[in-house]
Amino acid sequence: MNKAETEFPVESGSTFFKGIFIGGLLGAAAALLFAPKPGREMRSDLSDKITLATDKTKEVAGVVTDKTKYIATTVGEKATDLASTVSAKASDILTTVSDSKQQIAATLQETGKKIGDTVYEASGDIASDVKDASADVAEEATNSSKEVADDAKDAKEEVKASYKSSY
Repeated sequence: MNKAETEFPVESGSTFFKGIFIGGLLGAAAALLFAPKPGREMRSDLSDKITLATDKTKEVAGVVTDKTKYIATTVGEKATDLASTVSAKASDILTTVSDSKQQIAATLQETGKKIGDTVYEASGDIASDVKDASADVAEEATNSSKEVADDAKDAKEEVKASYKSSY
């Protein structure tokens, strides 16, 4: 809107018709004052012109009313179509989101199960490895303790032999 429309908004169609009526009266008064014809002829001509202006005003008002009704009907239909399109699209989006959510949940559940199976298998492998390592450590500890015992026995024998040879 321009500045004039913002400062002086048209309130309704009645303002337009008031302007036409006032303009018509001013024109009629000017015609009477500056008319070169006698009063009766002038009044007759003026009456004819006013009738013609009134008829044209009624015709324009009818056309404006018809156009307004048509535009209102068209806007209403378009709004209804738009609302149903938006509703359908929203429903499609909701369905898509719901389906995606279910697919994601199923994928997560399947992945969780696979991870659980993998952890179970890995823990079995680790338990077996720990058991084998424990057996190896136990065997080595046994072997080492035998060697230590043999070394201690030999050392004892050497200490005895050296003690006997000293006395």
